[in-house]
Amino acid sequence: MRNLMNPPIQILVLVALFHSAFGPSLTFAQKPNVLFIVCDDLNTHVSTSGYPHIQTPAFDKLAAAGMTFRRAYCQYPVCGPSRASFLHGLYPQSTGILDNTADIRVVRPGTVSMPQRFKASGYWTGAVGKVFHNAKIDPGEVAWDQVLRFENDELPMVTPVREKFEAEHGSISKGKTRRMWREFYPTIATQTQGQKPGYGPTGLSDRQHKDGKNVRQIKEWLLSNSSGDKPFFMACGIHKPHGPFLAPDKYFAMYPKAELQFTPASLEFWKTVPRIAQTKRYEGFGFEFGVENDDLRREFMQAYHACITFIDAQIGIMLDALRQSGHWDDTIVVLTSDHGYLLGEKFMWGKVMLFETCDRVPLIIRVPKSIKDLATTPGSSSEGLVELVDLYPTLAELCGVMPPPELQGRSIARMLRDPSSDGKEVAYTVVTRGQELGKAIRTQQFRYTLWPTGEELYDLVADPQERTNLASSQKYTEILRTLRSKLDNLEQFAISQKR
Repeated sequence: MRNLMNPPIQILVLVALFHSAFGPSLTFAQKPNVLFIVCDDLNTHVSTSGYPHIQTPAFDKLAAAGMTFRRAYCQYPVCGPSRASFLHGLYPQSTGILDNTADIRVVRPGTVSMPQRFKASGYWTGAVGKVFHNAKIDPGEVAWDQVLRFENDELPMVTPVREKFEAEHGSISKGKTRRMWREFYPTIATQTQGQKPGYGPTGLSDRQHKDGKNVRQIKEWLLSNSSGDKPFFMACGIHKPHGPFLAPDKYFAMYPKAELQFTPASLEFWKTVPRIAQTKRYEGFGFEFGVENDDLRREFMQAYHACITFIDAQIGIMLDALRQSGHWDDTIVVLTSDHGYLLGEKFMWGKVMLFETCDRVPLIIRVPKSIKDLATTPGSSSEGLVELVDLYPTLAELCGVMPPPELQGRSIARMLRDPSSDGKEVAYTVVTRGQELGKAIRTQQFRYTLWPTGEELYDLVADPQERTNLASSQKYTEILRTLRSKLDNLEQFAISQKR
C-alpha cells in the first residue's frame, strides 16, 4: 500500500499527466456524452452478477455492449454517505458524510461534485430522480441545467379510501386533517406502509411510477436534443428496489412465491461473529431474530425481485432512446447501485452492514467506439476489484474533463481498455456504529472486517456466502496480520483529504 501514501503530491502529478495526455486530445465537439444510471438499494440479484433467478434483459443488453465489473464495491452501505462518496470521488471519512442527514456543502465547503465539474467544463447536465440523496442536499443549478424529481400517481386502492376520508374530515392537503391522513395512510394496505417497509403490486402502469416518469424524462431530453450543441451528462436516479417494494402487478406475477429460492439462515453463524456486525432492521420487516419466517421472507423477496425487473424494463427504455436519438455511438453509459441489500441472509434485512451482499454492487460500463483507444470490448467482463469512488476520475478521463486534484478514486479506464488488467489490491468499506466505525477490506480472496469489539475474516473463494468466520483460527494468523496492516494503510489514505 505504499503507493497510496502522500496522495496529494501523487494526485497532482497524475492530474498534470492527464491534462497533457487527454485535455488537448478531445475538442469540445468530440467530447462523449454520459448517461449515468444509479439504482437505489439494488444488490447483485441481477443476471449480470451471476444471479440466475431473475429476469433483467436490459442489464444483459448493456453488458453485451460493454464491460461488466463483477467485483465492484460501495464505500458505505447507506444511500447518503455512498452517494456523497462516489459523486465527489472521496472516501466517506474524507467527505465527512457518515449519515443520511449531513450536507457536504456544510461539512466540507467547496467540494466539487462530478456533475458540477462536468457542467463547468461545458457539458449540459440534467438529472431526474434520486441522484444526490435528497432534494435538500442536491446542489441544484450549481451542478444541473435541469433537475427534476417525480412521485408515483395515487394507487387505485387508495383513491376510494381517500375520498371517503376527505368526505368525513375535509381535505388532506392541510392542517390537522393532513396529519390525521399521514397517520392513517400506512394502515390501508401493505402497499401504503412506506419504509416500514411496504410492499405489493400497485395497480399502476409503468409510466405512473416515479421511475417510469424518470426514464421517460430522460427519453424526452434525448429525443428533443435538450443539450443543444453541448455534450450532455444525464443522470437518472432509479428509486427502486428501495422500499417500499412497489411495482406494477405484472412484475409480481413473474415471481411466484413458491418458486423463490434461498438458503435458510442459521444461528450457528452468530456464535463466532461480533453482534455489533448486525442491525435490528429485521424488526421493521416483521421478523424475529433467529426465527426463519418462510412465508414472510417470500413475500418480501417476491416484491424485491418484482421491483428489479420493473426497473430493468425502465432502463431498457433509456437504452432504446439512446439509439432512437442517434446517441448510442457517442454516449458512455454507466449502470450501478449505491450499495447492496440483505434479504434474510444471516437473519438480517437491509443495509448498514459489512457483508459481501451489502457492499458489492452491480457495475456495467459501456464506452462507445468513438473513444477509439478506450472503447469497451462488447460482452467483456473484469474480475478486478473496483470501487464506486473510482467512477468520478474514470468519467473525467474518458471525457477529457479535468478532475479536482483531491480525488481519492483511481481511474479504471485502463481496465476498460484491457479486461485482463488488474484491479485494486483492496476495496474499502466503512459503516458507523454509534460514534465508532466498522471497517472492511475486500481482497481477491478475503474479506477482513475490524469492529471495536472484534474481527471477521472470510475466505470468499472457499466460502462465498461468508458462513465461517476464520478470525480466531491459528491457521490464518499471518493472513490476519497482513490484512490488518493493509486496512490500516488504506484507512490513512481514506482520511487523507479530511478537512
